[in-house]
Amino acid sequence: MAEAHAKNHDYHLVDPSPWPLLGSVSAFVMACGAIMLMKDLSMAGLKAGPYVFGAGLIGVLYTMLSWWTDVVREAQRGDHTRVVQLHHRYGMLLFIASEVMFFYAWFWAYFDVSLFPGEAIQFQRAEFTGGHWPPQGIETFDPWHLPLLNTLILLTSGTTVTWAHHALLHNDRAGVKQALWLTVALGVLFSIVQAYEYSHATFDFSGNIYGATFFMATGFHGFHVIVGTIFLGVCLLRVYLGHFTPKQHLGFEFAAWYWHFVDVVWLFLFAAIYVWGAGTPAAH
Repeated sequence: MAEAHAKNHDYHLVDPSPWPLLGSVSAFVMACGAIMLMKDLSMAGLKAGPYVFGAGLIGVLYTMLSWWTDVVREAQRGDHTRVVQLHHRYGMLLFIASEVMFFYAWFWAYFDVSLFPGEAIQFQRAEFTGGHWPPQGIETFDPWHLPLLNTLILLTSGTTVTWAHHALLHNDRAGVKQALWLTVALGVLFSIVQAYEYSHATFDFSGNIYGATFFMATGFHGFHVIVGTIFLGVCLLRVYLGHFTPKQHLGFEFAAWYWHFVDVVWLFLFAAIYVWGAGTPAAH
């Protein structure tokens, strides 16, 4: 009987899990709370938006933590065969491709308005920009100050995460720990510098088209840096737990792929929004 149920394939059939259902319900609750919060809706006279959103957010975070913990356990049990790892790589590549298109939308919006600030068809745009880019009255950041510093920080972090991967391939556990500590520290430093930069911005998110495009593009990138820093921090913890080997470290590979994606996006943001935006004050 045991032989009849023996595994004779390279695929992994996951155990029954509550996380897809819980994650879906939590995301729905969070979306409802966000709508209530943005629309300032109330239930029985109570502004319940923040509470509904918070409950949904806690559910989503709990689902993510629990689900990924199960995935780590599966990897440690040896369920991630070469075939399973290949499919995981396909999934990660598709995820990064979707992220590329996400940022492509913000770049499209920025270049469209910066190259054609006085477009006759877009009469409302001309009212917002005055036919110039950046719009009159907008004082942009000096690209060769904090933006350049953050660019160097992020490029250096890409170097250290590559060092960590190289050390892992050669089973240099001490080197992996040192390189990952440096990478996480540089990620935190980037976020601190960006927060400092935002606090000294002379323009707001609302009320002007430059601030909207600037904060949406750079803000979402900053969020990705925070997520990537957490991702690498989890990998660092797993290194201390002895989870990765030179031939079995898929989770670390995905973290490195994600971090290099963050690096590349920032280079485009630096060139487009900081350098191009500051260098075309009279574009029309």
